Amino acid sequence: MTSSILNFEKKIGIKFKDKTLIKFALTHKSADKKNNNEKLEFLGDRVIGLILSKKLLELYPNETEGVLDKKFANLVNRITCCKVGWAIGLQNYIIIGNKTKKINQIDEKIISDACEAVIGAVFVEKGFLITEIFVLKIWKNEIINSKITILDSKTKLQEYSLKKYKKLPIYHLVSSTGPKHKPSYKISVKIIGSKEYFGLGNSKQQAEQDAASKILSAKNIN
Repeated sequence: MTSSILNFEKKIGIKFKDKTLIKFALTHKSADKKNNNEKLEFLGDRVIGLILSKKLLELYPNETEGVLDKKFANLVNRITCCKVGWAIGLQNYIIIGNKTKKINQIDEKIISDACEAVIGAVFVEKGFLITEIFVLKIWKNEIINSKITILDSKTKLQEYSLKKYKKLPIYHLVSSTGPKHKPSYKISVKIIGSKEYFGLGNSKQQAEQDAASKILSAKNIN
């Protein structure tokens, strides 16, 4: 484990005095129900939010709060956190209960949570300034892409439904299967006058996005 931690430290360019801290950040609850990354994930989520919201205000001083909110949501959602985590090689260092399992990019929640936990650990160990530099470095490409505000499928459907019917889309959890570390969700969505459309995903958010994408496509909503 020490060798793995040293390799990860080298990978991200940050050396921890407290090796236990970074070990917790890399430990999924399936491997240790008590000493895992849940609390550091909680902290890291808030730290990332503070750093990226501050950066957006600096980059886009003339944008409205609504536009900033959409840019922010795209930067901090699970899909983006997973993408960032994957880019720094987190999948090779996360400790899970099933030691024979290889973590893949579809394990979105595991990678995203670990990414937030690592940020939390960096903050505890190094303080805000170093954490800010680190976050802005690994989120660099995502921040550059934030120049273009792309609405996700769920937001597009919500705006369409509110504008046309003054009602929100209705989502319903159809099923939840699979082990806790790799769940599979099926979720339906409908708007006024439509049939139900179904989406699948390894998280509820992912399944909702998939369902929203299908109804948008079926109704040719751009």
